[in-house]
Amino acid sequence: MITRREFVGSLPALYSLLRKRKLAERAGNAREIHVSVSGNDENHGSASSPLRTISAAAELAYPGDSITVHAGVYRERVSPPRGGTSDANRIVYRAAPGEQVTITGAEVVKGWARIEGNAVGDVWKMTIPNSFFGSFNPYGDVIHGDWFNPLGRVHHTGAVYLDGEWLAEAAALDDVMKKSDGEPLWFARVDDNSTTIWAQFRGADPNQRLAEINVRRTVFYPEKTGIDYITVRGFKLCQAATQWAPPTAEQIGVIGPHWSKGWIIEENTVSHSICCGISLGKYGDQWDNTSANSAQGYVKTIERALQNGWSKEKIGHHIVRNNTVCHCEQAGIVGSLGPVFSTVTGNTIHDIYVRRLFSGAEIAGIKFHAAIDVEISHNRIYRAYRGLWLDWMAQGTHVAGNLFHDNEEEVFFEVDHGPFVVDNNIFLSKKSQHINSQGGVFAHNLFCGGLELNKYDGRMTPFMKPHSTEVAGYHDNPSGDMRYFNNLFAQNGTLAAFEETRMPNQLDGNVFLKGATPCTLEASSLRDADFDPRAEIVEKTDGAYLAIALDGAWADGVGRDRRRELVTGERLGLARIPQLPYELADGAPVRIDRDFAGRLRNAANPFPGPFERPEGGRMLVKVFPVGQDLGSKPGNGVLKAG
Repeated sequence: MITRREFVGSLPALYSLLRKRKLAERAGNAREIHVSVSGNDENHGSASSPLRTISAAAELAYPGDSITVHAGVYRERVSPPRGGTSDANRIVYRAAPGEQVTITGAEVVKGWARIEGNAVGDVWKMTIPNSFFGSFNPYGDVIHGDWFNPLGRVHHTGAVYLDGEWLAEAAALDDVMKKSDGEPLWFARVDDNSTTIWAQFRGADPNQRLAEINVRRTVFYPEKTGIDYITVRGFKLCQAATQWAPPTAEQIGVIGPHWSKGWIIEENTVSHSICCGISLGKYGDQWDNTSANSAQGYVKTIERALQNGWSKEKIGHHIVRNNTVCHCEQAGIVGSLGPVFSTVTGNTIHDIYVRRLFSGAEIAGIKFHAAIDVEISHNRIYRAYRGLWLDWMAQGTHVAGNLFHDNEEEVFFEVDHGPFVVDNNIFLSKKSQHINSQGGVFAHNLFCGGLELNKYDGRMTPFMKPHSTEVAGYHDNPSGDMRYFNNLFAQNGTLAAFEETRMPNQLDGNVFLKGATPCTLEASSLRDADFDPRAEIVEKTDGAYLAIALDGAWADGVGRDRRRELVTGERLGLARIPQLPYELADGAPVRIDRDFAGRLRNAANPFPGPFERPEGGRMLVKVFPVGQDLGSKPGNGVLKAG
């Protein structure tokens, strides 16, 4: 006879066995569950008897099932209670084809009262009982966290919207009451019983228009960790009261997998997040937001993550593709430790951190800590302050075929030891690069902006065992050990900062055009100081094109009998600090034998820059979206999009 203690101790294993048996019994019986705004959660979920909420469908869905959501606005937070069991046996959430489906963190509010006699003339007031918000009131929820700078005032995660566009939070009520020429403002006060909001609606009657306020922190995000293999496709996901997301705390976005594996987030529009749009970030614990002033704070975060399942077997492997992410005031896509082994491709990311009411680190179109074996390819990132920021442990990272423009800074590599590869990208802003790392390769890019190079950073940051989250060691960050091959530099483009670094670099086959400055240590560079490529973006109905002039004479190298070499793993050698080769995520050696659009390069003499166009001349090249036929093969330098 077993004792009570033995029986109770065996219950978790018993429950796990029963759950596995239930999932096995459902295998091969995949179900499509329908949701409609005209449905009822007491229904069966069939096409003729749909449910009313996505959350009700989530409770019924098991691996292999799909949830089809029909046109309408769904005001709820979807927290999947379970995921799939493998890539082939996932749970799919999808908008019905051709139908517009919005999941929002906001609610419509009526009963606004105009403040008569106000100097502005269009300030309205609303008082709401705190019970309206339940356990979370965004208007009392102050934005804070590690490396956050409020710029001398208080900020909240709430927002006010008119016809889907948000107003800006004022620092004080007096600011709302004054006439202003900038964005319309709102301000809120929360007491023990109610929340009062004042807002400038500027000639609009909010009771006759669509006026909304935030009530939910997130829109599609599991409460629990380890909810694997979920697909989210085709939705508009918006208006979330997200909190600041530093790398040392739980990172909650409008949507995110919450420390899970194998999500596919595709073909969605993610917008209007107070902080972050898509989050691939870490879980939360009692050490959240306690590390900003500690030199070892993030190191301890990494150590705890390893104890909490951070591994290739359990975390990451997400695909984030063909989404539009915009109007987020911290990051379009963010992730600390959670993005490992993922692919981010084909996304449009724009209008990130445009208000600048607060500041801090972690602000970028894409901001990843630990982009281990992550592919970031064929994205368009613009008006995002900083386009791409790879901070700590960019190892095995591949940044290929992206279009950057109208940013203050395009890419920032911070305290990474490599190996990482950046090839076939287009950088059009005034500042292309900020380098505080080693072990990187930049090949066949177009740089139209300047370079900031940190000479030395004494922080001890980790490098990993190959294709793993396991720490192999720690090292400080001297400058150098960078490889620049076959790039085009124009306008403000430069490598002059590499005149003096602590470690040697490899520079070869680069071309410097009008306004660009070479590094004198590169004997093989070609300088054509009178040639202006006049690179500029041309918007068309089917996408973005790059107008650019090239010169076929560049194929002749530096005016002597010398051809450029193909960039391969064998040629690149080993990143000096981790002593690792340049490989793709699958272990195949890097071989950059295709251009931005997937055209094969001349292996005997590849043309400089992102386009294999040795014929030269003025041309118009479609650069976003790039077609689905990139023709990537294992080992190619540009991977297939879509």
